[in-house]
Order: sequence, then C-alpha cells, then structure tokens
Amino acid sequence: MIVAGLLRACHPGPTVAVTSFAAAYGALAVRLPAGTAILVTVAVLAGQLSIGWSNDAVDAARDVAAGRADKPVARGEVGAGTLWVAAASAGAACAAASLALGVLPGAVHVAAVGAGWAYNLWLKSTPASPVPYAAAFALLPAVATTAADPSAWPAPGVLVAGAALGCAAHFANTVADTDADAATGVRGLPQRVGPRTSMLVMAVLVLVAAAALLAGPWRPGPLGTAAPVVGAAVAAAASGLRGRRAFPATLLAVGLVVVGFLTAG
Repeated sequence: MIVAGLLRACHPGPTVAVTSFAAAYGALAVRLPAGTAILVTVAVLAGQLSIGWSNDAVDAARDVAAGRADKPVARGEVGAGTLWVAAASAGAACAAASLALGVLPGAVHVAAVGAGWAYNLWLKSTPASPVPYAAAFALLPAVATTAADPSAWPAPGVLVAGAALGCAAHFANTVADTDADAATGVRGLPQRVGPRTSMLVMAVLVLVAAAALLAGPWRPGPLGTAAPVVGAAVAAAASGLRGRRAFPATLLAVGLVVVGFLTAG
C-alpha cells in the first residue's frame, strides 16, 4: 500500500509530462549524446518526484482535515513522515544527477527544482503563486542546452514560451481544484481571480508561448509551425470551460505548443 500511495502522491501526471518533455527536448531539439540525455532525464524525474512528494507532505494535515478522497495521505495509504523522507531522498538524487551534468546545468536544474519547493513551502497560498511556475519552466529547457557541448542558453523565445506555458498550466489546474482549494484554504493568484478569469489568462499565456516560439530565429517546418497555432486555437476554445474538463483541454493546447519546442533547438 505504501508504494502505491507514494506513486499516487508524486503527482504522476505532471511528473511524467515534465520528464517526457525534458527527455524529448534534450534528444530531439538539442541533440544531446545518449548518455547526457539519459542523465538529464534521470535528474528531471528525481526533481519532479521530490516536488510532488513534498507538495503532499506540506499539505498533509490540511488534506486530512478536509477529507480529500483524491489524496493518498488523506486515505491513509502513506504518512506525511514517509512523504518527507521520499521527497528528501529524491531531492538528493536530483542534486547528484544534476551536478553530474556539470556545474552550470546542475545549478540551473537545482534552481528550477528549488522554485517548485518554494511554491510548496511558501508561495502556493500567495498572490505570487505563478512566479515559481514561470521560473521553473523557463529554466527547464536550459538544463539541456547548458549540458550540451558547446554549452549555451536557449533562445529568448524558448525561455519566454517555457515561462508562459508553466503559468498557463498553473492557472488551468486550479479550475479543476476549486472546491478542494476552498476547503483547504489555498489562496494563490488563480484562486483569487476565480475560474473564469483563470481560463482567460491561460488562453492568453498559451498564445504568448506560441507567438514566442514562432518568432524565433529557427525554421520549424510545417508541423513545428502549425502545431503551436492549433494549440493557441485550442486554448482559446478551452477558455470557456470549467471544472474537470478545463485541465485536459489545456494540456492538449500546451502539448501542441510543445511540438514547437522540439523544433526550436
């Protein structure tokens, strides 16, 4: 039961999505050597596990008090102490794998993961809740590019697009959790502006990400050009959705824009 609880508490959807993006971006866009690409993937996976487990550990008491049936800790599948140990262990593995990439990519990734921890520990219930999302997702592509030989920072359009997509996912994700956030007292910026405004902000941010990628100095090809445009259109259509349908639609829009990343080495 503990293993199953840990798997559910790591926020498997975002963990798999972010790790898959990092692996694909490193291999396809940056064209890292196989060994380096694998190390990037391991580092990002460990970092995402540490963020997911620390998130549920921080929220454990509130989730139990609110009786959240969607949280393993509230269902008694795993305890808060176990989550803290798992989060710390994953964090140590993340730091080791990140620094094995080199000092600069290691520092970049540790900073990105640190932004996730800052969200969990402090910023989640403040008006600054989008800031760690912007920082972490802007830095994520830089882990691969600074690990390359020669090392380089991503183009400005990639950094802007990463920050915009991270914030877009944050605003959309809270729409599905409106009732649960109200029960546990989470009051980040999306909760303060409300579901309707959050979805409108999401659509604008996806549009910004698509525009930033398409304005880059690369030639993305027909698919790399069309996918972000379609993604922006999907985001605009999804801006009117509410409840559980909002986040999957946003993920589709973000996924289409991500195709643009894979051509923006």
